[in-house]
Amino acid sequence: MNFDEILSHIGGFGKFQKSLYVWICLPQILLAFHMLISVFTGAVPPHLCRSTNTTWPLTASSYPPNLNFSLVTGPDGDPGRSCSAPGGIPGTPLAQLNHSTALALSDSHTTEGCQGGWEFSKETFHSTVATEWDLVCDHANLNHVGSSIYMFGLLVGAVLFGFLADKYGSRNIILVGLTIQSTCGVGAAFAPNFYIYVFLRFVVGTTISAVIMNAFVLGTEWTGSKHRMLAGIITDYFFGFGYIILAGLAYLIRDWRKLQLAISAPGFLFIFYIWVLPKSARWLMANQRYEEAMDLVRKAALMNGKPLREDIEICQGYKDMVKMEKRTKHTVIDLVRTPKMRRSSLIMFYLWFVNVLVYYGLSLNISDFGMSIYLTQLIFGLVEMPARTITLFTLNRSRRISQIAFLVVGGLACLLTVFIPDDLSIVRTVLAMVGKFGITASLSIVYVYSAEVFPTVIRQSGIGMGSMCARAGGVLAPIIYLLRGVSKKAPMVLFGLCTLLGAALTLLLPETVHQPLADTIQDVEGSSIRSLPYFVH
Repeated sequence: MNFDEILSHIGGFGKFQKSLYVWICLPQILLAFHMLISVFTGAVPPHLCRSTNTTWPLTASSYPPNLNFSLVTGPDGDPGRSCSAPGGIPGTPLAQLNHSTALALSDSHTTEGCQGGWEFSKETFHSTVATEWDLVCDHANLNHVGSSIYMFGLLVGAVLFGFLADKYGSRNIILVGLTIQSTCGVGAAFAPNFYIYVFLRFVVGTTISAVIMNAFVLGTEWTGSKHRMLAGIITDYFFGFGYIILAGLAYLIRDWRKLQLAISAPGFLFIFYIWVLPKSARWLMANQRYEEAMDLVRKAALMNGKPLREDIEICQGYKDMVKMEKRTKHTVIDLVRTPKMRRSSLIMFYLWFVNVLVYYGLSLNISDFGMSIYLTQLIFGLVEMPARTITLFTLNRSRRISQIAFLVVGGLACLLTVFIPDDLSIVRTVLAMVGKFGITASLSIVYVYSAEVFPTVIRQSGIGMGSMCARAGGVLAPIIYLLRGVSKKAPMVLFGLCTLLGAALTLLLPETVHQPLADTIQDVEGSSIRSLPYFVH
């Protein structure tokens, strides 16, 4: 009797599993906060250069209250206007420096470097990381690099905590991850300089992977196969709730340090997880801790109203299964050793990469679409819900067509935004929203599709490598926006083309809906790419 059969005996999604998913889902809200907080804390408001010229103010208090920053800074933060200081307009008193004279100042022939620093508009943000440490002009790239370092933390965390989870168990890693995450998150709110801030954010990034991966594993290992897809989507909903709530928090808290503190400190409330979060019975059995595992199984059975009998037979059956699994060892090399497995693996790795690249590429740069940053964040968060819900209906018809369709929707929407004039900000936001819808649905599908494309003997290795490729996409997402120095439209063009390439490559993957899962690599090599099925009723 394997563990899936044990779960069917005690209830695959009873009261025990539902309570477990409550504990698993709650931290997802805070994970969304940490993943997306840089949209607000790293924002760059309109700004202008302070000059050492006596005709130009040296202090913030001497700026006229009606000065129009957007006119001085120029469209899209034109560095020609915001990265060099005008020498002044003879005969223009400072008090008259307003909408009409701002443009004249910015076009002044005499300019000098920003020796006096910058003055930032406080219309939208009271303070951000960029305004506190002057991450503009020559230092503007540091902002994007900081976001990439945070995303690199997710990659490091996936490797580090994946290894530690095998040794110490998912539950313990979740507890450690939440503790470090809250501590370093609060620490980042008090960082004395940008470099310490980036380091603390990097550590937070590693813990994001620790919590996401191990919460997913812990939930999956306790849930019956028939309910795993639904349970996974429910977890995603809570990430979406965090997405939406963050828009409101950021609107109410305009100071970046207070906002960073507000999203991090609640993590300490999860200390009670020490008493309520169960261990994985599968992991306990795999580590020969059979009595402890059976105690948990009995507890789950009792909560589900299906008390266990035949404990000895179940435990002995699982011991025999563990022994059989240890006879054959597979490595990540097996993912690319044979032709068909290599093709499927490389395509799945690319799909993981491109989905996360575009998902965070859109999510972290919502200021580009021309509408209120808070409203756009709210809209993007609301899109998460229907995008994840619709996959529940399409996945049962076809895995492959669902993946292709949503990639095409996301890719085309990204490409279409480049043809919309800047003054039609609502149209651009709607198209970006459609792109976000498509890529969010596609990202939900790739989790399920991967688990079915990889055979049982290398499934964990395949999903682990896919997750690493996804983190690589996350690292590149902020850096892609440096291409705006070449062309303002370049990032969206790249996102669109990469997504459409993913849709084309998906045609080469097998259809897995209503098909038995492959157990061995030989099963994969002996199969063929099935013809595209029609959606049937």
